[in-house]
Amino acid sequence: MLWTANQFIRKFSTATVYYQNKLKLALIGQSLFGQEVYSQLRKEGHKVVGVFTVPDKDGKADPLAVAAEKDGTPVFKFPRWRVKGKPIPDIVNAYKSIGAELNVLPFCSQFIPMNVIDHPKHGSIIYHPSILPAHRGASAINWTLIHGDKKAGFSIFWADDGLDTGPILLQRECPVEPNDTVDTLYNRFLFPEGIKGMVEAVQLIADDKAPRVPQSEEGASYEGIQKKENCKVSFNQPAEAIHNWIRGHDKVPGAWTVIDGQVVTLYGSSLLGGSVPTGQPLDIEGTSKPGLVTSNGLVLFGTDGKALVVRNLQFEDGKMISAAKYFSAGESVSVELTEEEKTTAQQIRAIWKGILSNVPEVEESTDFFKSGAASMDVVRLVEEIKQKCDGLQLQNEDVYMATKFEDFIQMIVRKLRGEDKEEELIVDHVIKNINNMTVKMPHQCFINGRFEDAENGKTYDTVNPTDGSVICKVSYASVGDVDRAVAAAKDAFETGPWGKMNARDRGRLLYKLADLMEEHQEELATIEAIDSGAVYTLALKTHVGMSVQTFRYFAGWCDKIQGTTIPINQARPNHNLTFTKKEPLGVCAIVIPWNYPLMMLAWKSAACLAAGNTLVLKPAQVTPLTALKFAELTVKAGIPKGVINIIPGSGGLVGQRMSDHPDIRKLGFTGSTPIGKHIMKSCALSNLKKVSLELGGKSPLIIFQDCDLDKAVRMGMGSVFFNKGENCIAAGRLFVEESIHDEFLRRVLEEVKKMKIGDPLDRSTDHGPQNHRAHMEKLLEYCEIGKKEGATLVYGGQQVQRPGYFMEPTVFTDVEDHMYLAKEESFGPIMVISKFKDGDVDGVLQRANDTEFGLASGVFTRDISKAMYVSERLEAGTVFINTYNKTDVASPFGGFKQSGFGKDLGEEALHEYLRTKAVTVEY
Repeated sequence: MLWTANQFIRKFSTATVYYQNKLKLALIGQSLFGQEVYSQLRKEGHKVVGVFTVPDKDGKADPLAVAAEKDGTPVFKFPRWRVKGKPIPDIVNAYKSIGAELNVLPFCSQFIPMNVIDHPKHGSIIYHPSILPAHRGASAINWTLIHGDKKAGFSIFWADDGLDTGPILLQRECPVEPNDTVDTLYNRFLFPEGIKGMVEAVQLIADDKAPRVPQSEEGASYEGIQKKENCKVSFNQPAEAIHNWIRGHDKVPGAWTVIDGQVVTLYGSSLLGGSVPTGQPLDIEGTSKPGLVTSNGLVLFGTDGKALVVRNLQFEDGKMISAAKYFSAGESVSVELTEEEKTTAQQIRAIWKGILSNVPEVEESTDFFKSGAASMDVVRLVEEIKQKCDGLQLQNEDVYMATKFEDFIQMIVRKLRGEDKEEELIVDHVIKNINNMTVKMPHQCFINGRFEDAENGKTYDTVNPTDGSVICKVSYASVGDVDRAVAAAKDAFETGPWGKMNARDRGRLLYKLADLMEEHQEELATIEAIDSGAVYTLALKTHVGMSVQTFRYFAGWCDKIQGTTIPINQARPNHNLTFTKKEPLGVCAIVIPWNYPLMMLAWKSAACLAAGNTLVLKPAQVTPLTALKFAELTVKAGIPKGVINIIPGSGGLVGQRMSDHPDIRKLGFTGSTPIGKHIMKSCALSNLKKVSLELGGKSPLIIFQDCDLDKAVRMGMGSVFFNKGENCIAAGRLFVEESIHDEFLRRVLEEVKKMKIGDPLDRSTDHGPQNHRAHMEKLLEYCEIGKKEGATLVYGGQQVQRPGYFMEPTVFTDVEDHMYLAKEESFGPIMVISKFKDGDVDGVLQRANDTEFGLASGVFTRDISKAMYVSERLEAGTVFINTYNKTDVASPFGGFKQSGFGKDLGEEALHEYLRTKAVTVEY
């Protein structure tokens, strides 16, 4: 949440409107975070006149210094700013010479004198990774976890002479997940959102809009850096508190206990859901109940009887092992290396030597950490070896588990040979280096836990709408492929582990799947951008972000699905009990559209899986790639084979077979109304399978003259142009009260002209390409019909003259009720505006409801009575009042009339994938 949300509202037309005033900045700090803040500020047009950072360490410059030196920015490397508490004059004068207007401290471990802090015109701002005033001081992220806070976040504040006590400029927060660590919190939120927050804060200052909100002392806390001797685990507390203590100290300095007389540090804690697995008891000092060494790790118990599991253990000599292998540690037999493996070992030895520059020679007994390596060196080692050994799956934790060179080589060799591994998923990835990352995309049918070609060997091209180029060939499934997928899903439901699984364990797997989706969010968003044309930033936040939220939401429902007990009339002297049970349906089919490929998958499949069903899913033919990447992640999450099957191909073949298949018990479809009618008929004729349909829309948005016009313009723009108009709830027709019509139109045109059309991977792009060529051509035809019928085209209406399928944002007005534009959905970036007479509330309601569609609607007015009156009479499944596009995973979504029936999202979505059984017992 943005602390200054009411004061800072980013306009629809983004950079060109908001980012106009620029500052001369001094960056004081260090680290990769500092480097990213520096780069983004320069990208936004601010001038960094000097960088002040720490001296080189072991001949290596700090990342911030590296970036600045590469750009030719003046870099100053001072070991300290003060001596005996007094500023060093030469250093202060060097700082003052650069003429900064603002000091930006993204991450700074040095104490900066107040005559430097206060010197610039605008003073200094500092990033702090907590929601101040909580957790002032160092190690704020650690203490957030140690205290079991439910929310984490960061603050950007104005520096003063106190310790993290200055006035707040901006704050953001995020939920703390039950098994979050310092790393996951940092990587998921504090790092990426912190960078954005720093850039926004600087711009607020540049625009003279930055608040200075005094910090309250209520809730203030200060915690310092923990020392190792203070980090011993106390087991005389509930399991969650023990878990918080361990994860809060992971990995520095590390929470520890005593096992078998020696200090052992515990890493990788998570709360244990479900039953405790069997294992071998292990006595641990200070526990009332022995731990259990299980195949999942070391299980520890709290005073409340609940448990947690620790994944890794580190001994005093620095060696780390998997906790599951505690009793077998040291029993492994060295493997003899082949000549090729010996060559690999020498190459890895050279990498070690390059990192451990202070070691004369890397011997078999050389210990990585005892030779001076730090955590950043671990990242470098892992990445260099992965680059050298293409395809090797190596994690940072592997280094901690094999710290001696001879052990490390043995571990690498075993990994390269594939020893001690479960059967791995084989994926024939299409690999592309794009968007500053390597993207790996499956392209085959996913059936029964395996990727395989269509049985007839057919493929088709999936195209990048940005330039019309072929991304890759994708399997073109046949009827036989559908039949095999349904058989696999049926078997998984009836005889596999999924059907027998405890509901809580099913939820745990869905949570894990959500975590993996979040871990791969940048890759998923990149695939979504190149396959569907979605702007990357929108794909990251909405297409992928809401998909993750959806799976987490329904994961939480798994163990909360329940029936009811019902009092009934009893025939004396008998006693009766009647209760209902909610049961899964069995095999479900899901057919999704191309506008939000991953999000539509999530909206339907998350509820389906949470209810305990298995599924066969057909992605849209033109956007199959994120669904297939999702399939790969389901295997990593541990979803049993056969539970999820993804079948790319045509609707006429694959979709039709799903509608007709006798073993499918439910079909969920999102798409056009004509296809929905056809599906419904086929489902009825085959086996009367249950159906839910989310179909077309022509959503009215009514804007009254007493509205907040600035907000109505901004939200009206979003209601039409969000996701380049390829949005099922897009406002298909705007009704604007006559007295404000001209001013509303003037402001809309002003904003439309500022929209940046371009490459969806460009972070500053507002408007990407339409999804595919045929759709763009349909939009152009739509505009031609509008002009011929007499509607006034006031902007756009043409294809953008560049490669790809780009359509100009388009605005029509003077649209009469009988016109094609007033009745038919465009599903594109076309705003259709009609006037209505001042004060004619009932008249505009009649016009708004004069459609066979009823998916969504909206109204803008300051009169709450009028808003409620209108909302009660609008015939639509969703009504937005003074907002638009505000969907949430907990709120049901679906239409009326020919926009379909059944709900996605919220508790109601579960009922679409459940059946109710009534049971009556006489006793």
